[in-house]
Amino acid sequence: MVEAQGIKFRYGSDGPEMDFPDFSCAAGERMLLLGNSGTGKTTLLHLLCGLLRTETGNLHVAGCDLRAATDRELDVWRGSQLGIVFQRAHFVQSLTVEENLALPHQLTHGTVPGEVLARMGSMLDRLGIAHRAKARPHELSVGEQQRASIARALLHQPKVVFADEPTSALDDRNAEAFMDILDREAAEATLVVVTHDQRLKDRYSKCVTLEPSNA
Repeated sequence: MVEAQGIKFRYGSDGPEMDFPDFSCAAGERMLLLGNSGTGKTTLLHLLCGLLRTETGNLHVAGCDLRAATDRELDVWRGSQLGIVFQRAHFVQSLTVEENLALPHQLTHGTVPGEVLARMGSMLDRLGIAHRAKARPHELSVGEQQRASIARALLHQPKVVFADEPTSALDDRNAEAFMDILDREAAEATLVVVTHDQRLKDRYSKCVTLEPSNA
């Protein structure tokens, strides 16, 4: 479901070359991409999401050859096959929680099917924030915003979910609780967590460590 081989990248013609390790993650598996600042975590995440292009190697995610796909194909692929839990929520502040969750579907399809609305209600209920559906993002606590971010990332039932530093601002108890929720809600998807948080090191058996020399 996620496979990277021989991936290298550099910013500009004279930037240092980043050489990333090979790794793979099968359908339904969980994996940690672990590395401190300066190891290229953000660059690798952007490559995996098709936001940056590698010039070498092979990179396949959720059935897409990221080197061969056109920009339009990548846009459609991201909208249908990927879910991304961002480090910061990036909600549209003028919209309610449910309007924010529905927005990607409206932009992609022009409307939100009834089945998606039903799934949204069920997911918000499981996440314990159904009562906040009509609230604006700034009215939510940090924990509520994070749970809403999970709902937004998973509402369209993506095949692969990437989580970017999901626990960086949380204490031990809340970090564990958040990851438990993410694991539960993404049970049907492949989950890749990109983080520097050493507390997550032993959570998954599959862990790829990025070293400073890769940046």
